[in-house]
Amino acid sequence: MDDQTDLLLDATTALVPALLTALDGLAFVGRHLHPPDLEGVVGEVGGFRAPVAEGLSQFQSVDWPEHLHGFSNHAVKAAEEVLQAFDALDRCLSMSNPVLGGFRAMSFSTRAVEALYPVACMLPPVSRFYVTRNHRADATLQAKIAGADPSRDEVGIVHAGNQPAERGGFSLYVPEYYEGESMPLVVAMHGGSGHGRSFLWSWLRDARSRGVIVASVSSRDSTWSLMGPDVDSANLDAIVDHIRSQWCVDETRVLLTGMSDGGTFSYVSGLRSGTAFTHLAPISASFHPLLLESAEADRLRRLPVYLTHGALDWMFPIDVARMARDALLAVGAEVTYREIEDLSHTYPREENDRILDWLFANSSAG
Repeated sequence: MDDQTDLLLDATTALVPALLTALDGLAFVGRHLHPPDLEGVVGEVGGFRAPVAEGLSQFQSVDWPEHLHGFSNHAVKAAEEVLQAFDALDRCLSMSNPVLGGFRAMSFSTRAVEALYPVACMLPPVSRFYVTRNHRADATLQAKIAGADPSRDEVGIVHAGNQPAERGGFSLYVPEYYEGESMPLVVAMHGGSGHGRSFLWSWLRDARSRGVIVASVSSRDSTWSLMGPDVDSANLDAIVDHIRSQWCVDETRVLLTGMSDGGTFSYVSGLRSGTAFTHLAPISASFHPLLLESAEADRLRRLPVYLTHGALDWMFPIDVARMARDALLAVGAEVTYREIEDLSHTYPREENDRILDWLFANSSAG
């Protein structure tokens, strides 16, 4: 029995640390994908693949007991997705559109993060991985997480009509330590051709660290209703109403945010009067002054807006964000503007913590 235990521990030690390091490396690539820098960024993480492959081989050589099959299956699935991500990154450098290939490679990374998450309730190092770095030393938070029951129906991750082939549904995360207390709600919207199920992972660490409910919604079509009839806003409203009916939401802190097309739609939908959204945080979004002309003055006045954009953005140049900032300030919105020098058209996950600081500090009642 002791020999078997040692084999299991050795196999776990061979794979899990390498896997977590590789996931951090892939997150680095996802954050720094910029067309002129792609080859160098991919090269920086190339050494992370081999330890995962070696660890996976040792992990799979062990005869895992039945009661640990769930753990082993999740770890193997995550490792396989990581290896596919690295292989896809290698291939993308020789593609006609390498940046598109790089984004596709990141989809494997997201699936790996999703596959590994159930292990967070089994292994403390994995649990800490799903907490933001500046909250990992928070003893109170770690105790809350350790003492939570993740098997309760009302906590954790719920997918509502949001399988990868479905549109218009949402993926919800409620911190496992939720006990009926009031929590802010973040409604997050993916970029064009994206999906809410995968975009959830852009926010889960921060929500778990800060005590926030996150709903990551999928557009009804391949992207949000930026042209033609608005088929998405009513769906957003219905989703928010449902969440408010089932969980205790801080009504003064309901944030609508999104990346790229999702950020643009946060203007379209969030500037409407009568919505539950109290704060807006468009990220790497497009903007046109006509968006403000249809909004009521009372909605715009003192509306908290956290606007983030990259100076290297190749899809929506930085001048678009500066114009949005100036136009919003001119109509009386309370704008926090963040121009990030090394950000291209990718999601700056490190900004989530600042956005939540801002959200907690500024209630709609204040």
